[in-house]
Amino acid sequence: RTSEAIRQAEADGRLPAPRLSATGRREGYSLSEVNHMRDVFGTRPRRGPDDPPIVMAVQNFKGGVGKSTLTCHVAQFLALKGYRVAVIDCDSQASTTTIFGFNPDIDIDDEETLLPFFRHGGEPDLKYALRSTAWPGIDLVPANLGLYQAEYEAAARLRGNPDALDRLRRGVESMAGDYDVVLLDPPPALGMLSLAVLRAANALLIPTPPSTVDFASTAHFLRMIVETLEVMQNHLGARGYHFLRVVATKVDEGKSAHTQIRDMMEAVFGADMLSASLLDSAEIDNANVQLRTVYELSGPTTKTYERCRNNLDRLNGEIELLIRKAWPSHRSELRRLGLG
Repeated sequence: RTSEAIRQAEADGRLPAPRLSATGRREGYSLSEVNHMRDVFGTRPRRGPDDPPIVMAVQNFKGGVGKSTLTCHVAQFLALKGYRVAVIDCDSQASTTTIFGFNPDIDIDDEETLLPFFRHGGEPDLKYALRSTAWPGIDLVPANLGLYQAEYEAAARLRGNPDALDRLRRGVESMAGDYDVVLLDPPPALGMLSLAVLRAANALLIPTPPSTVDFASTAHFLRMIVETLEVMQNHLGARGYHFLRVVATKVDEGKSAHTQIRDMMEAVFGADMLSASLLDSAEIDNANVQLRTVYELSGPTTKTYERCRNNLDRLNGEIELLIRKAWPSHRSELRRLGLG
């Protein structure tokens, strides 16, 4: 909406009066206030009542690929747009939990993670573990080191009962109706939790750095996914994805080896790879030192920051478009914009 429309809404009481500085200038708006404006003007993006919540796993069985970094930046980008987002940290390393401002060893008890949900006779759904974050529009199911026990709990439940692999899916479904997007950050290993995440998700992002080892590992991962899903399908029924995309991460465009391998990835994966990459940037490193994301950095704007922010927005905008294309209620608008 225009500044004139905002002033008119303030004048007729639909919006509160703005905060002013000592010099009489508007001080700006918080994300909560921006979302309230969106609600007043009817411009806040939402899935329609008949649209499925997108349950998106950011998954690779190899560690160090930028999985948690991507998860947190996607979540915060969507929240900035006004979507309702839940993040479920399924990894006992708890990197995502840490980035969202919690100390897993101090702030998070084992009973506040997924662990009780996987115990025999445990919690019936996941609502007990959801907590607010500093970000309006983002709730979190946190993790800590104790979550590794869930691997054993899940394996014990699976013995003689293949349906136990769908327990996480049912738990996610119990709370997903309150959100537009649910993000899952699983462990970087082929264990029970990772398999449960594959069954719970209806969309998949596969972060892959442009190195020969990571490229080969992702190719193996995709073959393994196909084989694993076929086995699970025989026992539990089919489980489809709205979309599956490979994402090149940690890309340094100043290194010819990176650009060459990324070109190879594009040739191999084709339309199943996002056109935007997550570029390696000093700003991401600076944010990590502060246990933040680039979207949370403050201070003077630099060219390095602008490049990094523009890259993140382009990448996340591509992911947002995939999400919206999965919602039937958004298709006519996307066609009108030439994006359908």
